[in-house]
Amino acid sequence: MTIVWNDPVNLMSYVTYVFQTVFGYTKEKAEKLMLDVHRKGKAVVSSGTREEMERDVQILHSYGLWATLQSDSIK
Repeated sequence: MTIVWNDPVNLMSYVTYVFQTVFGYTKEKAEKLMLDVHRKGKAVVSSGTREEMERDVQILHSYGLWATLQSDSIK
């Protein structure tokens, strides 16, 4: 899984934009994930193979978001 963590730097509108741009999510889905990040401190934004998640983390880092990779067997 790819997890995005809350940070004090990025605007909520920017995080929504990144989720739409990187993952092709609808505005509604991107906003829901952004609100999870904001309110809960983190959100799972994608899942797949380890290689896919490593790529997603790198892409999110390039946008300035704090993202990490986690095995979905650990909750």
